[in-house]
Amino acid sequence: MAKASSSGHKLGQLVGDWWEEYVVLPLLADIAKDLDLYLDHRFRERSCREGAKIIWEDENGNKVDYDFVLELNGSDKKEGIPVGFVEVFWRRGARHSKDKARDDSGKLMPMRQTYPTARYLGVAACGSLTGPAREYIKLRDIDLFYVPKSKIIEAYSKNGLTIDYPDRLGEEEKAKLAEEFGNNFDNKMKKKVSDTLKKVIGKATIQSYKSKISSSLSALPQEIRFQEANKSEYQSFESIKKATEFLKNPHFEYKEGDESYIYEITYSDGYEFSREVDSLTKLRELHTELVKLINHMEKIS
Repeated sequence: MAKASSSGHKLGQLVGDWWEEYVVLPLLADIAKDLDLYLDHRFRERSCREGAKIIWEDENGNKVDYDFVLELNGSDKKEGIPVGFVEVFWRRGARHSKDKARDDSGKLMPMRQTYPTARYLGVAACGSLTGPAREYIKLRDIDLFYVPKSKIIEAYSKNGLTIDYPDRLGEEEKAKLAEEFGNNFDNKMKKKVSDTLKKVIGKATIQSYKSKISSSLSALPQEIRFQEANKSEYQSFESIKKATEFLKNPHFEYKEGDESYIYEITYSDGYEFSREVDSLTKLRELHTELVKLINHMEKIS
């Protein structure tokens, strides 16, 4: 039974890696190029990080690795400002798909609570994903780019490859299927299947995905609020310029206790950002990063 399980896992790993490298990566790379952003992923070497894992910390200091991160002003030598995080996966069967949706959503959500610039959180999934699993992702304001299993199978079938099999398939048959698939699945074939899939799902689907990311990053603040944590009234501003001017020489009424500030933003897409920081310096840093993103997107548009 271990052999069958191993063969099925091997086949699933090959399809999952293909989805990540030959489908999602090119899409995000195009978006990054169009928006003049840096795309970090495990398939590129980067001197400012150790190994292939893409690690970011949340506001509580927890370190989490991500599949793709879009950065403003990033480079191979310097980490940029995070503006988008994307997790990817393939599921042959629907079993445990909601668990996967819950895990990936749990990884993504803290980034939006940590960085005011993390305007896009997304899951790019293909295969069998149940309705409740898809709804779970969407209800958490995480964008879902989803390609059903039938379309993935179609793209492979048109290139003479079989990736699906009955659950009751015997051990030897499953091992034979995985071996034959692996022998024929070279880089040239991976590109062919990817190109076929793009035709199967259509240009409109791909363009819609790109537009959603651009739209999320372009959403402007409608109100920015600063508050000294022990102060009951907010310092509220309706423009980036006024908020920036205030931070140059802020006037808070300090009370005894630890220095602490609250930074809140209401965006045009309805999202609310709120974070408490322990210094005025950190408050300024967060706001400066937001200003850079807004100026960048206005320049791009």
